[in-house]
Amino acid sequence: MRTIGILFLCTAAMAQQAPAPLKLGNIIVTGSIRARAYGWDWFEASTGTSNYAYSGNLLRLNLFEKRKGMDWGLDLAAPVLLGLPDNATAPAPQGALGLGSNYYSANANSRNSAMVFAKQAFIRIKGLGASDANTLQLGRFEFNDGTELIPRNATLAVLKRDRISQRLIGTFGFTDVGRSFDGAHYAFTRGATGFNVVAATPTRGVFQTDGWGWNRAAFGYAAFTRDWGHGRHSADTRVFALEYGDWRNVLKTDSRALAVRRGDLSNIRIETFGGHSIHAFTTKAGTLDAVVWGAAQTGKWGTQAHRAYSFDAEGGLQPAWSKLKPLKPWIRGGFTIGSGDSNPNDATHGTFFQVLPTPRPYARFPFFNMMNTEDRFAALILRPHAKVTVSSEFHALRLSNASDLWYAGGGVFQPWTFGYIGRPTSGKRSLGNLYDTSVEFRATRQASFTAYYGRAQGLATMRQIYPKGKDAGFGYIELLYRF
Repeated sequence: MRTIGILFLCTAAMAQQAPAPLKLGNIIVTGSIRARAYGWDWFEASTGTSNYAYSGNLLRLNLFEKRKGMDWGLDLAAPVLLGLPDNATAPAPQGALGLGSNYYSANANSRNSAMVFAKQAFIRIKGLGASDANTLQLGRFEFNDGTELIPRNATLAVLKRDRISQRLIGTFGFTDVGRSFDGAHYAFTRGATGFNVVAATPTRGVFQTDGWGWNRAAFGYAAFTRDWGHGRHSADTRVFALEYGDWRNVLKTDSRALAVRRGDLSNIRIETFGGHSIHAFTTKAGTLDAVVWGAAQTGKWGTQAHRAYSFDAEGGLQPAWSKLKPLKPWIRGGFTIGSGDSNPNDATHGTFFQVLPTPRPYARFPFFNMMNTEDRFAALILRPHAKVTVSSEFHALRLSNASDLWYAGGGVFQPWTFGYIGRPTSGKRSLGNLYDTSVEFRATRQASFTAYYGRAQGLATMRQIYPKGKDAGFGYIELLYRF
């Protein structure tokens, strides 16, 4: 907390001046400082520490030069983790007791860890084929699927950022390290149409502060996006294909017996085909919105065939009622399902594989993801002031298939760790109810403050894994300053 307090005073002083971007010749220098204090009260385990706090901080310094035919960028990151818990891991099936355990184990069991590495280092070639619509980015860069084309409609832009982006490929930017990608990104953008192709390998990072290296996994992604409609009806639609391969020969996380999994270190190869369509309608009652996202998967899960799917349907209303106008409310709700595996002993793996996502936008208390999960949710967003946003969510969670596991995680982040964990359910489907609230205060264009707290009410699955305490809490405060 002392670190947070010092940064708050510095941020407040700097925010009063709001200086123009620093320039070194033609090179633009920007950056950010993000400091967080976390508090965990994980489901109570038989041994270990379920209740703890630590600090996660991230400094980024960006150098960027824009030229006629080529841009280049260098982004240095310095994550600093302080006071990680050294006793927040229990024997299976209870396992890691919150993300503090993940950070500790990913950094050689160190309570404090820091590193400086290149988050991005790329060139972007413009005007390929004598057309300004074509660009090619080469090197190390960040990429979030679904963000290739920003809709002109403000409601659609927010929905795409918060409810479409990063479901399958993401930077995991919520963590104090994040991930990048080494490879190539081709983009064709002309007006309301975009076509993108990405081929890359994920870097190390997420929980490991040393983000220099990469992993023996890769993906190829292609998407066509169209921003269409006008007037009272605006829409954004995308279709995509994603090929993913993992040849690290590490122990897979799935519902098969441990001895069987140890005997199957064959590669993973998964093809995912899907798309989304989001819509905003202007009516007398207010702005209505609708979101549909879906994906189907095929391929090989080691020695097993892989067949899985996921689907999301949502709707919302920003009412135009005069009595509510000062609060600018946005009421939303929906249902998400990711398939589970019905029989661990057959030749087919049926658990939806989320590839390399950022789970946190869809699981703000990140004890679950989209794998073998049914999520019925409702959300209320209030914007009582231009600088303040209050968001509350409720999630009713259960597993899609009782024969499968309860999964958490967000994919590859270091060579020797699979990237997902799974806990047995003993035939139970009810997982839990999540109630949470966040408050964001944007003091200036450079400085913002965020506070979050979530409470998980554990149900049947939690009771049999954590009989001493089936409920959990998670919260943090964050200060962010951009310069």
